Amino acid sequence: MRGEDDQAQVMRRLDELAARTARTGLVCFTAFLSPAEAQWAQASANRQKVNLSLQGGYEDAERCIACFWDDEAPEEYPLSAIELAWPHQSAPGHRDVLGSAMGLGIKRSCMGDIVLLENVGYLFAERQMAEHIAQSLTSAGRIKLQTRLLDEWPELEPPAGQEVHDTVHSLRLDAVVAAGFNLSRGDAADLIAAGHVKLRHLPTERTDARVQEGDAISVRGHGRLVVEEVGSPTKKGRLPLRLTRYGTNRKR
Repeated sequence: MRGEDDQAQVMRRLDELAARTARTGLVCFTAFLSPAEAQWAQASANRQKVNLSLQGGYEDAERCIACFWDDEAPEEYPLSAIELAWPHQSAPGHRDVLGSAMGLGIKRSCMGDIVLLENVGYLFAERQMAEHIAQSLTSAGRIKLQTRLLDEWPELEPPAGQEVHDTVHSLRLDAVVAAGFNLSRGDAADLIAAGHVKLRHLPTERTDARVQEGDAISVRGHGRLVVEEVGSPTKKGRLPLRLTRYGTNRKR
């Protein structure tokens, strides 16, 4: 299958870069990686006994460039930020911006997050492609864009999270999703079965997948959770959870 072939190709490339760093000591950068691909990069780094760092241009970035390094972490990454503006118009949609950029012939792996705020947006891209994108990206759907290649990365505040406390019978995925988003167990199970839930950045349709402390869970249309702490069982055998819930107001 095409998807499996693409995955194998990415994993081979990550192994090659990690092995090159182990062999030569040189710093090696990847293209932009999804969270799942970043986990594969970490596995490659572990196998080759080299270090790995990730950078997406701002704190909490989802898509990041990975760097394999041996003795010293890099101070600069080959990525730039493009500011997007749409004066006197409604904000464009994430898919419109991404589709227009890819319509320029830009591969998805050459672009990082697209962050759309109330009056301004940012598109992160590989440095060698950023100037071309800034000059050529004039619209997103029907929205006319003004673009500017920034000299420095923007300072974006991380999204505010809401602390959630609840107890569950077990650390099943459906139970934790229900607790974190105030859903019924059945509704949580339906979302998982429909493929709308990612656990540790990977899609899963298993309602009984085991959740651990530190895990990240994202639910399409609802937001994401971070499992901050799992407490000791109560007298009734339930497990206390401390979660941080993030909404969907920032589009990436």
